[in-house]
Amino acid sequence: MHKEVDVRAAKELSHAFGHAVLVVLYTGGVAWVLFNGQRIFGKVTNFWGPLALLMVFVVSATIVGSLVLGRPALLYVNGKKNEALPFFGSTLGWLIVFTLVIFSARFWR
Repeated sequence: MHKEVDVRAAKELSHAFGHAVLVVLYTGGVAWVLFNGQRIFGKVTNFWGPLALLMVFVVSATIVGSLVLGRPALLYVNGKKNEALPFFGSTLGWLIVFTLVIFSARFWR
């Protein structure tokens, strides 16, 4: 019985790790586009540039929100409340670890 619980916990932890990796990859891709925006799109001289930036922000919030909160919300709605919070906590924990690594890498340069 304990081995089955341990296997399930490890699977959920790796699933949360995968969600966190996807968040980092997605935000890294958006950051790269924003960093290179003027070279890619040219100088912004009209209304459409700020509108596009805000739309990217809205879409990004939706995608990242889905990755962080989607599975825990589904687990909660499906009656698996005792699995929802640990999954959310694991995803958030991995994101904190990745954030610390990113900040540390910045200061090591």
